[in-house]
Amino acid sequence: MKKHGLFGELVGEVFGTFILILLGDGVVANVGLAPRLAAGGYNWNTITIGWAMAVIIAVYVSGGVSGAHLNPAVTLALAVKRGFSWAKVIPYWIAQMIGAFLGAFGVYLVYLDGLKAAGMPNVWATGPGSVFGQTFWGAGAATAAGPYSLLVACIAEIFGTAILLCGVLASGDAKNMGLKDNLGALIVGGAVLAVGLSLGGPSGYSINPARDLGPRIFGAIVGTKGLFTGAYWLVAPVLMPLIGGVLGALAYDTFITPNLPEKN
Repeated sequence: MKKHGLFGELVGEVFGTFILILLGDGVVANVGLAPRLAAGGYNWNTITIGWAMAVIIAVYVSGGVSGAHLNPAVTLALAVKRGFSWAKVIPYWIAQMIGAFLGAFGVYLVYLDGLKAAGMPNVWATGPGSVFGQTFWGAGAATAAGPYSLLVACIAEIFGTAILLCGVLASGDAKNMGLKDNLGALIVGGAVLAVGLSLGGPSGYSINPARDLGPRIFGAIVGTKGLFTGAYWLVAPVLMPLIGGVLGALAYDTFITPNLPEKN
């Protein structure tokens, strides 16, 4: 992991996050734009499975280079509770944002014809105007995703990101279930799937500031409207995951770590 130092780690974060968004936003575009599906045929299960697989592939690809954070909330939580260098936090965040932006560009290239035909809808980010929100709740739905308030969306993001971090920490905890390194990505992907299926409704489950903000910036550049309207875009999908990630790491180390058996 240290062969090329910090630069190599940042390249790993860029490439891993690129894959994450290419596949993650790609499944949103695929389902949301598919001509075979009317609005009522939007399949949330397909979205959650697609995102979980995106996480698994991205972690397997970049894990040996950068640790596969791919998420500013993970980077911050590991700096707070696992000794990750604070000097690397901002560079990792920048790399993750670049990768997310480039991943959105990849989705744009793949689905260009469909996006243009549909008027460049929001397949990029969560919240108001997203394909998810418009399909389930209607174009005029409330300030968050559907009938949910901004407060409830924030609570969902905090809980969702906290669960994600519990999964991340457990996947790499040799004292817990004896999990091997090559299976850790499956646990993290499973955590993302569980969060999406169980807690994703109120906010669209960003649980990753770069995942939401990088593609949101790209979407605004290519003409998607309403991506930066109001305060939602900053509060729920960007700030709350940072808080939730740290809380998740604190919860794991409060309730689980002290009670794990010592291993030889």
